[in-house]
Order: sequence, then structure tokens, then C-alpha cells
Amino acid sequence: MSPFLKASGVFVALLLTSGVVLAFERTSSFQMGHPGVGMDLVQTNKELEAKVQANKVPAALPAASSDGQLAVDAYKNVQVLGHLSSGDFTRLMTAITTWVAPEQGCAYCHAPVKDANGNPEKDEDGYIIADTNNLHSDELYAKRVARRMLQMTMQINGEWQPHVKATGVTCYTCHRGNPVPQYIWFNGTPVEGRPMIGSNGSQNGPSLKVGLASLPSDSFETYLRGDATANIRVISKSALPDEANVATVKSTEQTYGLMMHMSTSLGVNCTYCHNSRSMAEWSTSPPTRNTAWYGIRMVRELNREYLEPLHDTYPANRLGPTGDAPKANCTTCHQGAFKPLLGVSMLKDYQVLAAAKTQPAKTPPPEPAPEGAPAPEGAPAPEGAAPPAPATP
Repeated sequence: MSPFLKASGVFVALLLTSGVVLAFERTSSFQMGHPGVGMDLVQTNKELEAKVQANKVPAALPAASSDGQLAVDAYKNVQVLGHLSSGDFTRLMTAITTWVAPEQGCAYCHAPVKDANGNPEKDEDGYIIADTNNLHSDELYAKRVARRMLQMTMQINGEWQPHVKATGVTCYTCHRGNPVPQYIWFNGTPVEGRPMIGSNGSQNGPSLKVGLASLPSDSFETYLRGDATANIRVISKSALPDEANVATVKSTEQTYGLMMHMSTSLGVNCTYCHNSRSMAEWSTSPPTRNTAWYGIRMVRELNREYLEPLHDTYPANRLGPTGDAPKANCTTCHQGAFKPLLGVSMLKDYQVLAAAKTQPAKTPPPEPAPEGAPAPEGAPAPEGAAPPAPATP
């Protein structure tokens, strides 16, 4: 027997006697760049199957009639969807209930029926009953938040196509059947009581924000909110710091922290957006890097213009440890998939969310006829009036 076979046998015997079991899994690979440059992603088939199961898309509801009375006239207090027909409005409300609050039902956003003591009434299954005569009420904070979220969804689909493309988003993209999206973030809690040893720079702690790496966990606060023009830099273009040179050791570490977040959020590695030959070079990077560039700026706008301003609308239990409003990051939509819902578009079945529309004014009621004027044909006779004489043959 050759020395190699003897050594192999000894190695296997040692593994077996030590209780170590070798397990082999089938994998699939996806190549992003030219062969030999390491631009490929390898995943186990179990991981891929788990992604498929986690990103199943619910069946679309049957289409509704776009004819008939507008929602602004059919209902009270419709501020965002008044341009829809009553049929399209009802269909979207039904879909949103299944996307956001399938267990809570309409009463998650709409005022409930109340008993004599002012407590919400429940049905035989224990669910709160919505008051169909009071659907226009804004007393529940969830309804006020939902109205703003509808505006945000339309803004994404109408103005951020460089990132979402024609696939678009719906409420289900983030909520996945949960009243509160599973993946939101709050500001980190500042570390106090360290005057002698200084600050740790928000790093070297096991934070999921940066994939448990020993990188600063405040990348979200720096790059996903606030200044809409903030640029992410790693390589300095000059030797000394100045207004144009914003690349510092701290900013570089924060950038890597954000990149770790994006990698885990999409379930990809660095070569999904970068060329392994030169990570900084834009001209040789895959097109996905441009898409990600717009995505960062889109999230900034959503947090700055839509999510953070809702702070005073939320009850205290919906705020973070430092009292800030919940905010979005890449995982909020992607949830481990390189494209949310693996690229399946729900927007094509709900085009009413494709873009914001100017809201029509409520149609005023018809003015009463002047006294003595003949009533319109088919109008009922005034109370107490004699019936009309029969027609002469």
C-alpha cells in the first residue's frame, strides 16, 4: 500500500474514533465575472431551498371593476386613494389586510365596535370587530401610519425605479404578514460611564447590524439617515484631511460595516457588486453596484422623509431604546434574497400602487331645486302631495 493511502487511512480512522462526522452538501454556484477572478457565489442547496420557502408570494386577488363611483365620493376621509374606483379601493384594502394584519383584520387600523364600557368587542374567535359605521375615524395610530406608508410605497414605485426597476414594491415586500415589519432598526444605545478609557467607537461588539463582525455598529446612523448627500469613502484621494477628503479610518470601518450588512441582507458576497480585481473601480464593477448606490440613497430618503417624521404618531412601546422611531435598512425588503421576493413582481397585479396620483375633490351634493320649480323626472313626490292625475287615454 502506498504511503499516501496509509496516511489517508490513519486520518479517517482518527476522525471516526474522535467522533467527528464528515457531512457533504450539494452546492450551486453563480458566476458574476470572468473565470479565474473569484467573482462567484457558492451556496448550499439547502440554503437556496430555504430562500424559496421564505419568499413565496401570495396569490393576487381577483381584479375589480375600475368603473363606478370614486372612493373619495363613496367613503369618508379618503386622503390618498380617493382617485380609485370603489371596486379597486375595496380590493386594495382587502389585500392590505392579508399582507399586514391577517390575524387582526380590519380592526388593526379601523376603529372597533365598543361595548357599553367603551371596550372593543370581539367575535367568537376572539378577534376585535371593526365598526363599519366608523371606518373613517383616525383614532388608531396604525391607520395614520398606514396612510403615510401608502404614500411611501407610491413614492418608491414612481420615483425610485433606478433601484426597484419595474418589479416595484407593495406593502407585502416588507410586512410579509406581520403588522410591524420583522426587520427594522433603532439607534444604538450610547455607552456611558467610560471617562477613563474613552469610547469604543461603537465597535468590537456582537452586533447583527454588521454581521457580528468587529466593526462599528453605527453605520446605519451615519449612512442610512440624515444627510442625503453623504458619500461613502474608503480610499483617500489626498494625504491630508480636508473638506474634500472624508475618508478616515473611522469612516472606512463604518463603510465596511455597512457592506457587511448589505452582504447578509441580500445573501450574497462582495463580488455581487464589486470586481474582485479592483473593488473600488466603478468602470469594471457589475451593474448591481449602480443599483445598490441608488438603494442606499433611497433608504436615506425613506427614513428622513417618511419614517422618522412619524415619531410623534407612534405610542411609546413602538419607539426604540433611545426614543427614536423605527427605520428601514436593506434587510427590511430583501430579507436574505438578492432581490426581494426573489424578483417576483406583485406590483403588476396592483398597479394602483405604481405611482402617486393627484387626489380629486369630493363631488358636491346636488343643489336643491328652487321653490316652485318642477321636480326632476323620476323624483319622488313631496310628502303630503296629491298623487298625479292619471294620463288621458
